[in-house]
Amino acid sequence: MRPDTRDRRRFRLGLRPRLVLALVLTSAVTLGTAALALFSPLQDQLRDQSESSLRASVLTARPGFEEALRQMRGGDVSEIAVLASRLGQRTSSRILVTDDLYPYNRVTRTLDGPAAAIWDTAAAGTPDDPLDIIRALTSRRTQVTSGPDGTRMAALLRVRRGKRTETYVLAARSERDDAGEIVARVRSAFGQAALVGLVAALLLGAAVVTTLLRRLERLRGAAMRMAQEGVDAPPPHDTGADEVGDLARTLGQMQRALRRQEQARRTFVATASHELRTPLTSLGGMLELLEDDLLDGRVDLEDAQRQIILAQREVGRLTHLASDLLDLSRLDAGTELRTEPVELLEVVRAVAAEFDARAAGNAIRIDVRPPRGPCWASADPSAVARIVRILLDNALRFAPEGSAITIAPGFSGERTKIDVVDRGPGVPAAERERIFQRFERGSRTGGEGGFGLGLAIGRELARRHGGNLVLYDGDGDRPGATFRLTLPIAES
Repeated sequence: MRPDTRDRRRFRLGLRPRLVLALVLTSAVTLGTAALALFSPLQDQLRDQSESSLRASVLTARPGFEEALRQMRGGDVSEIAVLASRLGQRTSSRILVTDDLYPYNRVTRTLDGPAAAIWDTAAAGTPDDPLDIIRALTSRRTQVTSGPDGTRMAALLRVRRGKRTETYVLAARSERDDAGEIVARVRSAFGQAALVGLVAALLLGAAVVTTLLRRLERLRGAAMRMAQEGVDAPPPHDTGADEVGDLARTLGQMQRALRRQEQARRTFVATASHELRTPLTSLGGMLELLEDDLLDGRVDLEDAQRQIILAQREVGRLTHLASDLLDLSRLDAGTELRTEPVELLEVVRAVAAEFDARAAGNAIRIDVRPPRGPCWASADPSAVARIVRILLDNALRFAPEGSAITIAPGFSGERTKIDVVDRGPGVPAAERERIFQRFERGSRTGGEGGFGLGLAIGRELARRHGGNLVLYDGDGDRPGATFRLTLPIAES
């Protein structure tokens, strides 16, 4: 083995750590994506809401300030102080009221001296950034700004005194960045929750993966036992209502199917070996006797002819077995069948003609009863003929001498049918489904049964066409069996 291959195997991660790592990474990526999608838009939205709230409060209070300034006499600012205090409490802001004589040099764009306000809710000497007031005075428009240092707003107040209009500024300064603080608290809480979630995902993932791998290990053990002990090994057992449980049940079904196939194979080997041994032993004995007679120069022609007839019968049995096995192999291989309109009366008459000599030798009459009109089925003509041959061969095995076998094509509801009726011993009720299984024969064969393959082949061919082959009860006390083949009607 090459060194790099050994290294890869040595450092290869097992399924357990890979699943747990995938679960944790998925959780981390999900939480990270959620954080990116949440925090930045949340901060912007909160700042927009803070601006809107401050703007609405200041604009609502502006008429009151304008009225208080208009009625102000002799420097009495008590009413302005009350209004500023109320607005400051309502907005949690610092409120300033100043006039347009603010010491701002519009040429140099600098303050010409210390700024003084008509009223300031802040403590005396508190430094102030007058940029928003300056912007409001120069642009003559309301100014609102937000940032890490809070939200600031400056709105113009216009007070008419006779024919003259005086300009003042109402400024509100929220010194705290409420949006940033809220986002910081949310980020802290989110981080703690994410950490707890990742730990929970790790623990839960480890528990789920451990349980899953334990169940898979049991399935692996069951498969290994089946490989070592064969299909008779104990099947896997898992009652979970999930994919692993379905896999275990599927493996169990597969094992039971393999067990049935193995049992069928053993039955076939036992049956075929028994059935083959008899004709082969007979053929061997006949050939040995003929060889002895030929070597001695005394050939009994009558006895030789009898031996040849018996040999031909045994060869026929072997040929029949080979034909059945070939049909089974084609069915198991899924060989596609043709589908075309088939006139059932023509098929029945052709197959019945093939059995005329054999039926006459047993003093049995084959009675073909034509339907009232054409009877067309949708099927493979050779497959239909094969099924009818199986049914006729089966009927001739058990029909008593001097009786009749009836073949009646026709219709049964929305399907076509072919009934094959004999006057044989019939089939017990307990065996009416078993005889359609491979290598199964009825108990009333009287030594005339074949290999137990014909009816199984016939039913499989019928079902491959979308039809069926079933056994019906006899008519009252009349002995015999009635087999019915049903097929789809050919579309006109």
